[in-house]
Amino acid sequence: MWPGAGPLASGRGRLAFRPAVAHLSGMPRRVAPLLFMVLACAPVAARRGDTVLFASGADLQSINPLFTVHPLARQVQRYVLFTTLVRRDSALGVEPYLARRWSWSADGRELRLTLSGALRWHDGVPTTAADAAWTLTLAADPRISYPRRNDLATLRQASAPDDTTLLLSFTAPPGEVPDVLTDLAILPRHLLDTIPPERLRQSAWHDHPVGNGPFRFVAHEPNRRWVFERNDGFPAELGGPPALARLVIAVVDEPMTKLAALTSGELDFAGIQPAHASFVAEDPRLLVRDYPLLFTTGIVFNARAGLFRDPAARRRISAALDRQALVDGFAWGYGTPADGPLPPELGGLAAVPDAPDTAAARAPIRFELLTVGSGEAALEQMIQAQLGRAGITVTIRQLELSAFLDRVYGPRPEFEAALLGTPGDLGLGYLLPLARLSGLEAPPERAALLRFFADSMPVAFVYHARGLQGVNRRVHGVDLGLRGELASVSRWTVTP
Repeated sequence: MWPGAGPLASGRGRLAFRPAVAHLSGMPRRVAPLLFMVLACAPVAARRGDTVLFASGADLQSINPLFTVHPLARQVQRYVLFTTLVRRDSALGVEPYLARRWSWSADGRELRLTLSGALRWHDGVPTTAADAAWTLTLAADPRISYPRRNDLATLRQASAPDDTTLLLSFTAPPGEVPDVLTDLAILPRHLLDTIPPERLRQSAWHDHPVGNGPFRFVAHEPNRRWVFERNDGFPAELGGPPALARLVIAVVDEPMTKLAALTSGELDFAGIQPAHASFVAEDPRLLVRDYPLLFTTGIVFNARAGLFRDPAARRRISAALDRQALVDGFAWGYGTPADGPLPPELGGLAAVPDAPDTAAARAPIRFELLTVGSGEAALEQMIQAQLGRAGITVTIRQLELSAFLDRVYGPRPEFEAALLGTPGDLGLGYLLPLARLSGLEAPPERAALLRFFADSMPVAFVYHARGLQGVNRRVHGVDLGLRGELASVSRWTVTP
């Protein structure tokens, strides 16, 4: 979970590189065409050939899928450097990947997967079912603190009777292939199994990771870039080698620097702010693409004690929010009002429940809203104003990140309500820890889980974010959506 307003929030820090155009803020619209004419005289992107530069607002944290919560890092793991057992197709259905086929036992408690025997780690060692069994076993180990360990709660055992057969047994029938198998990239057992689990984060492997995916690791310059190159040995049955020669993840944390690098041709992809969308769209070399994300912003209530121990108070806050106005005013329309944890593409609930008309629901409410930052807090102030019109007094308290995390996620939570942006997953595994953050226990079964969030209201969901990318038209085959920005990277091509 990420504090603050989600993808529209911006940070400040070290710049990854100096773009050709240093400052665009405050530039009059009449200057833009002249700027583009100047930039067109220097086709920076064309000189890169079949290398694509993709901007990230922060370093990738860790390349190890057992530890990573950074959304783009997780995409690099499952689409670039490693492989997952299965993956999502463009319609979000489960399709074969490393596992070419699978079957269930009669009682639905054992899943047998047959893996490809053609895939090798980038050091030449074959990828086997033992790698998969070891990775899943480690992910379920509480010493690792894998972010989606809750999704493996019913996994009793993972075993590999031979190199291409993986057996997964469960304490209760999952009913379908667990979504976590589309997300957890398989790791090389032969390079990591001698390291104690509690020391795995400090392994030297992290400095030069060996994967088995369509791209291999080349270099990492902290807070500057990650470089990956085409794996010419990637098996045809898994999609074959990618068309790109190289993919570079460039760390650019200043929104205006990112915008300048995109318009100068130094970046092929860059997340842009809604206020800059029309400016980017005027450049004939660029496309503006907006798309749904699994990233929802909401107000988490501390239901352990105090005001928000009463569900009526939580429901009253939720009912007083004008979500469409928040989307229009803060997100410039690039978002969807949240009627629950699911975006409409996944079948969100029909409507936000009304607050009950009881004496408790009409009582005066005053609370403190924690958030991260030190600036104008635009979204928080809009929420404050809306709730104020409903007779609810909100005090905004901004904290620096470490203090916020300690207050909200620490062993003794100290907050009444906190504004969080939460990256999701198709299996809804993120909702259980989100409920616990509120001090409540939610049922794991999908339908009951969604009903719990609607009825108990541990979180007043505000809006589902939409991604907004500026894309150089020289890159083709790009599919942006709920699977992420890099889901189709193996099929990207560039205009010569």
